[in-house]
Amino acid sequence: MTVFRAIYTSTPFGFDENTLNGILVQARRANERDGITGALICRADIYLQWLEGPEVKVRETIARIKHDDRHLEVQVHVAEPADERMFGDWAMLHDPAQTWIWSQAEIAGGAVDRATSQEVTDFFLRLADNANAG
Repeated sequence: MTVFRAIYTSTPFGFDENTLNGILVQARRANERDGITGALICRADIYLQWLEGPEVKVRETIARIKHDDRHLEVQVHVAEPADERMFGDWAMLHDPAQTWIWSQAEIAGGAVDRATSQEVTDFFLRLADNANAG
């Protein structure tokens, strides 16, 4: 079965623990309803999210995120069919961004704007490996 996947980045607005928890609760509820699975890597300067599921539902989710005032500068880096789900067991796997993604200095220096689709995909492949190993 083919699924659709999308990876986007955004800049958090008003980032704190309560905002993040609200995003995670809403995302898990909506994703479960819409048949979407995925993962979120986040910290105070970046959200990096992988969404996968029915194409219409993934695109609707991206559209909602673009209109959510907790997200600024939403950039879609990947939007394509995939052979299988990478995060099929996770309505929304949350990972507080580890040091293996861009540093704050790299983000401030434009790393997100220069990112290739393979680079952002590789962050999530590593996250999936870590989640499956744990």
